[in-house]
Amino acid sequence: MPDDRTARAIIRDEALRLFADHGPDAVTVRQIAGAAGVSPGLVVHHFGSKDGLREEVDQHVLGLFDAMLGELTAGSTPDPFDPAASGSLVEMIVAHLPPDSAVPAYLRRLLLAGGGAGRELFRRLFRLSAGALEALVAAGMAAPGQDPEVRAAVLMSNDLAVLLLREHLADVLGTDPMSGAGMVRWAREMLTIYSSGLLANPPGGPR
Repeated sequence: MPDDRTARAIIRDEALRLFADHGPDAVTVRQIAGAAGVSPGLVVHHFGSKDGLREEVDQHVLGLFDAMLGELTAGSTPDPFDPAASGSLVEMIVAHLPPDSAVPAYLRRLLLAGGGAGRELFRRLFRLSAGALEALVAAGMAAPGQDPEVRAAVLMSNDLAVLLLREHLADVLGTDPMSGAGMVRWAREMLTIYSSGLLANPPGGPR
């Protein structure tokens, strides 16, 4: 299939991939240009500098996230006891991005880097978690707790653990937690703990 992206989009996408793999500080304009099949001068022409390109990549990723978030919040309240439809951040990413997408790794870098884009992403995730908790409370599927903000943050932190610790979790579990099978396996235990506590077995009994 022919690549119908503009040169600017190709440069941005290759920068995203390289930044996700190595970190922005370790990547040069020349490396980005080589990956995109253009000259370093064209990179500078489009973005002014590597910092300008990094800003464009940040905004592109946040835009993708907002589009995915819009689809998630436009749907009905997910069934909190259905492991295949928990409406989580990880499910949202897996459903909307190809398996080889560099976006999850870049989201991880954004969250851990502590810059403006990472802080904005974290705030958006917190608003998503708080809104989801409110919807579950309104539907009679959850209690708000003594401190709903902290409860929303706890739920969000559990979800983010899959994204931030993906490789380590895959290593110890033998399953990529962001694969279809991995999500079902993770959600089954998570939802059982949330609904019934650590002493409960998931539906179907212990494996």
